[in-house]
Parts: sequence; C-alpha cells; structure tokens
Amino acid sequence: MVIAAAGTGVLIGGALDNPSRSTDRIAASAPMSRQVSSSTLDEPMGSAKQVYDETKSSVVFISADTSEGQATGSGFVIDAGGLIATNAHVVGDAPSVTVRIGPDGQEQPAEILARSDSTDLALLRVNADQPLTALKLADSAGVTVGDPVFAIGSPFGLAQTLTSGIVSATNRTIQGLDGSAIEGAIQTDAALNPGNSGGPLLNSSGQVVGINSQIASESGSSAGIGFAVPSATLSALIEQLRSGSAQAASYAG
Repeated sequence: MVIAAAGTGVLIGGALDNPSRSTDRIAASAPMSRQVSSSTLDEPMGSAKQVYDETKSSVVFISADTSEGQATGSGFVIDAGGLIATNAHVVGDAPSVTVRIGPDGQEQPAEILARSDSTDLALLRVNADQPLTALKLADSAGVTVGDPVFAIGSPFGLAQTLTSGIVSATNRTIQGLDGSAIEGAIQTDAALNPGNSGGPLLNSSGQVVGINSQIASESGSSAGIGFAVPSATLSALIEQLRSGSAQAASYAG
C-alpha cells in the first residue's frame, strides 16, 4: 500500500501530487485581515449542492513550475484580502505560482508567503481588486466519525470537482514532507485523487475542517482512504504569521 499526496498525477510519499511530482512548502507573511463568510455558513446546509454552491467561488486551481516539472493542485481563499491556503507539496520549490479562483476566475500570479514542510501547508497571496469570499475554518477537534464531509478540488486537473463522503476516523497521524508527524489528521472516504491536494475538506455548514493532502492506495488512485491535515494545524500557522514568529519564505514550519 502506498501513502501518496493528493496533488495532480503520481502519488508520492505523503501527498497527492501531479504527474511530474510537486513538493509543498510554506512561507511567512503579514497579519491576515478579517475573514469573510456568508451568513448561511452559520446554519447547517446539509446537501452537497448547497455546500458546493456556497463555497465554489472560494476554491482555487493552482499551477506551479517547480524544478521537477509543472505541478497542479488545489487551494482555497482564507482571507478577503487575497490569502490562499494549499499544501506545501503543491507549490514545491517554485518561486511563484499561478491561480484561478472560483469557476470563472482568470489566471493570475500569486506570491508564496509561507511554506512549511513539517505541516505540508502553504500560504499564497494574490492582489485582489475587490474583496474575495473566504471560507471559514471550523474547529477540527469537533469532528466525529460519521460526520458528512465534502471535498472540492482539481483531481487530474478537472477543476471545481465535488466529491462527498463521511469522516472515517479521526486523530490519525500522517507525515509532513520532512518526515515530521502531523497529528490529528482526518480520515475520509470522500474520493481524493492527484490534484485534490490543498483543497478544502468541508463540513455540512460549508466550513473547512481539513486540507486534503494524502491518500492510502495500492493503485495510486482513490481507494476510499484519504487524509486531510486538520484545520487546527492551519489555524496555528496563521497565528504564527500574525505574531511574527514565522518569517520569510524559507520558514520550515
């Protein structure tokens, strides 16, 4: 059985990657501005269609030219001012990336603000002409087995793809790019494939409970065992950025 990345293409140690293999990393940035979320996110929505319609405009397709070739993956807006979260293995060692936000977004450059091999998370920034709609982070500690979850991303480059399932297990431990333990990972049977890396794992209220990152598979494609970095890990990185304890693009989480 192979544990692989959910980027685009071939699965490699710990992440869902693209055919040419991408390697996620995170870099530090300025304090984040207020998150923007629809009022409907405060009420359970329930259906897959409602969750998708409410969140699709915040999901991002990411393309990065790394030293090992072009990598593609997913991400999502976490701040109205233009901050985007993804996996570190999606952006790899690329100096910059391009993104498309939402179903009708135009390709635009994004700066890599922070990347962390130990948490396999990265933060990007785009220049937003107008405020973006940010997804709200839920408390991943409240996730329980059997909860319905939804994944939106770009498996095999097919942007804005929705899959659904349940939380299969909680408190799993997966590995970061540097071998560090990422604790509290969420296991799900929602279909994840190469290209889903960095996309949001959403609860029935359209809030992010995890960042889709890895799958366990003997074939390299979805076998119904996927893993998401918990939203609490992303929240901790954001707090480090706000406090100034994480600095420079070389920050290694």
